[in-house]
Amino acid sequence: MMQLEIEHLRQDYRQASLDVSDVDANPFRQFGKWFQEAMQAELPEPNAMTLATATTAGRPSARIVLLKGFDEAGFVFFTNYESRKGQEMLENPQAALVFFWQGLERQVRIEGRIAKVPLEESTAYFQSRPKGSQIGAWASPQSKRIGSRAELEANVQTLQAKYAAQDVLPRPEQWGGYVVQPELIEFWQGRPSRLHDRIQYVRQADGTWQIERLAP
Repeated sequence: MMQLEIEHLRQDYRQASLDVSDVDANPFRQFGKWFQEAMQAELPEPNAMTLATATTAGRPSARIVLLKGFDEAGFVFFTNYESRKGQEMLENPQAALVFFWQGLERQVRIEGRIAKVPLEESTAYFQSRPKGSQIGAWASPQSKRIGSRAELEANVQTLQAKYAAQDVLPRPEQWGGYVVQPELIEFWQGRPSRLHDRIQYVRQADGTWQIERLAP
């Protein structure tokens, strides 16, 4: 077996620092600032985020999804309600998100409750997508076993024929949006010698945010 020497892979982070005095009192404005800087840096897919969910028994799973909007209500993404993550979120409506912007040596961690967005919002977003993506959402029984890729492609061909004259498809009932309503948001800035800066916001009972520094 090839010796990969993974244990020797390391990188020192030196681009920036982060202190409680540097951050906005509102974590959503702070996230917006960092997200804008990630876009300005032309990082690939700055809206890509890890979504972690768990069963009621505590068995976790994680995958990459795309952020499609955020405001003080929370962080929004779209998926198939009947997928594995959809079933886990139905059973256990708690989730965690992680953004990693390597080019800026930054992470953002978010933890909170999860809820579906209004159906009209899901429909509006679904019908704004490219037609191929709309067809893909109909064609794929996400997370279910299928016999072959040919089966999936046959579904696509059937739908392409059915909707050949239409650019906008109806939204599938099993497809829509979720919003993660944060109770905790952490901003992580890489620093030398693994002494990273971690600034955490915790939502209080009155809706305000407590800001604190965490040890790396």
